[in-house]
Amino acid sequence: MALITPFDDFPIHQTAETLAVPSSSDRNHYDRYWFNGFSEEKDFLFEIGVGFYPNRHIMDAHFSISTAGKQYSYHASTRMNPARYPINIGPISLEILEPMQKIRFSLKDPEKKLSCDLIFNAITEPHLEPKSLMIEGTRKILETSRFTQFGKWDGSIETESGNLDLTKEYGTRDKSWGVRPVGEPEIGAPGKLNAEPGVYWCWIPINFGDTFTHFGTFEDHDGNSTQLSADLVEISNNEVIKPLNNISHKVDWIKGTRWSSGAQISAQEGDKKIEINAKACGPRFHCKGIGYQHPEWGHGFWKGEEAVGYEVWDLNEINPEDYSFFHIHQIIKATMNDSKGYGTLENLVVGRHDPSGFKDLFDCLLYTSDAADDTPCVDLGGRRI
Repeated sequence: MALITPFDDFPIHQTAETLAVPSSSDRNHYDRYWFNGFSEEKDFLFEIGVGFYPNRHIMDAHFSISTAGKQYSYHASTRMNPARYPINIGPISLEILEPMQKIRFSLKDPEKKLSCDLIFNAITEPHLEPKSLMIEGTRKILETSRFTQFGKWDGSIETESGNLDLTKEYGTRDKSWGVRPVGEPEIGAPGKLNAEPGVYWCWIPINFGDTFTHFGTFEDHDGNSTQLSADLVEISNNEVIKPLNNISHKVDWIKGTRWSSGAQISAQEGDKKIEINAKACGPRFHCKGIGYQHPEWGHGFWKGEEAVGYEVWDLNEINPEDYSFFHIHQIIKATMNDSKGYGTLENLVVGRHDPSGFKDLFDCLLYTSDAADDTPCVDLGGRRI
């Protein structure tokens, strides 16, 4: 018999089942929170991931921070609470204090290596991105919805390299749900989509004060966009979302890596031309720290009834040819015409991507793009890359 949850008392049912029962029986059905936080002046970039996989009976969570030349990561996994709430995964908890407005995240590491108590306060309404869909034969292997929201962080973080106090620091979050590949690989005949595997994903949300921009694109191996969007969000009066058109972008790649040093976006709002130039600054953040491409702490992996893990990477010692470290987020300092702002640059490129110069599955560039030549990208160790 399906469990009755506290949410079943609200008029929000979409099927004849209780809300504990997903609309899809696909084992890869999921529901996931993601957050980041960073500062103009303080040297850190942290990220949070909390995922639910009801048809796998698993929920997991991650907290990771790049600061002082290292990236610290804490992972937790447990059997899923079918009631969904409260959200407690080992020493990690997430509380919806006010839906779409205020969320609290805490990690109370009993060994006191990495802990935090943080509150995200939204400053924009949630912004729905284009739906993602990928079909393999007769099966939808990817069908997701996602909204993005800008906010500010207050709270504290304790690491082995020192403590950080946060007051109205930059933050972004998204919430996604649907079906996507997670957990251990499925067996059976390989799909035809694996004939030339790979992905190109670039995502750039930027806070310009009372205006926010949001860009994202998936591309095929030849550089054709399979999902492309860019929007302007203005909050000076009543919040207005303005879709942009004639969108294009270019990423500046660092020699010998699949990591970027910046990007440029061109678009139009009506007849008005918009030019955004973004330069990476501050610490590099590897999304492996919150489970992406992680061989042990990947999303939806069964780790037993309850498990936790902790690891530290020296950012100067990471091998840029290691596929598991390809997926990165970076703080960016950006300009948009006469406006200045800060945001996030996300890149994940695996496989051939002709516009970027990547020729096969895992090769790294042997050159630096022209736009990156003039301005050095310096990592936390002060080394010119």
